[in-house]
Amino acid sequence: MLTLYSSSEDKKKTEHLLALDGAKERLKLFKADLLEESSFDQAIDGCDAVFHTASPVLFTVTDPQTELIDPALKGTINVLNTCKQVSSVKRVILTSSTAAVLSRQPPIGPNDLVDETFFSDPSLCRETKNWYSLSKILAENAAWQFAKDNGIDMVVLNPGFICGPLLQPTLNMSVELIVDFINGKNPFNKRYYRFSDVRDVALVHIKALETPSANGRYIIDGPNMSVNDIIDILRKLFPDLSIADTNEESEMNEMICQVCVEKVKNLGVEFTPMKSSLRDTIVSLKEKCLL
Repeated sequence: MLTLYSSSEDKKKTEHLLALDGAKERLKLFKADLLEESSFDQAIDGCDAVFHTASPVLFTVTDPQTELIDPALKGTINVLNTCKQVSSVKRVILTSSTAAVLSRQPPIGPNDLVDETFFSDPSLCRETKNWYSLSKILAENAAWQFAKDNGIDMVVLNPGFICGPLLQPTLNMSVELIVDFINGKNPFNKRYYRFSDVRDVALVHIKALETPSANGRYIIDGPNMSVNDIIDILRKLFPDLSIADTNEESEMNEMICQVCVEKVKNLGVEFTPMKSSLRDTIVSLKEKCLL
């Protein structure tokens, strides 16, 4: 087992990893930087497979090129360039996002069935200043071209918002969204959201590696749920939880569509029910004193 961190010397970033069962025997940490060429050479040397999951998730930035695009794009190419040079690497699993799928022109409508053939439009992302989506689509497009040019067996996963129990001791953006709902906030100004369970997403990564026939892209996404549906579930599961009322009168931007997840289910993955995911999310937040 191999895990990479930008700084293995930062104990706050690594303590929870070193505490995992079997970490002492099977986990190695390496210092690496997405923007440094050859930074991953030592970590990837001798590996059979590489999971590239690291890319900043930010929706408010002052310098999109530096904060989002360079780490996503240059980081991906730096990792793949090392994979090209290490003969033991048989497959690369790249974590992209539904952000690289859904930003299109004309906009996706309620009658559209989104599948793995849908790609976001970089020009539209620039025009609308959707910098996160731009970083993901530029990185994924570059990865596909690099893999094609260099004969790399690569599988790409496109998850959306993710919930479920936290491994790290700090909030990430997706789970912070659940906390926002509890506090009566709706930062994306949407009535409907789609979440996947982090354990399902992790399992898809493993299946994408261990299934020889796995290929191309795999969208990982849950059903449409309104903010009020999510809040109602939480109130029933945790009646003692102080949940603020949401503002029903606010005008919300919507992009409701149907998403086909048959391809990922064909890997043998059964999605965790949203009720279970939300329950385990709140339990985890409470255990880590984040709620």
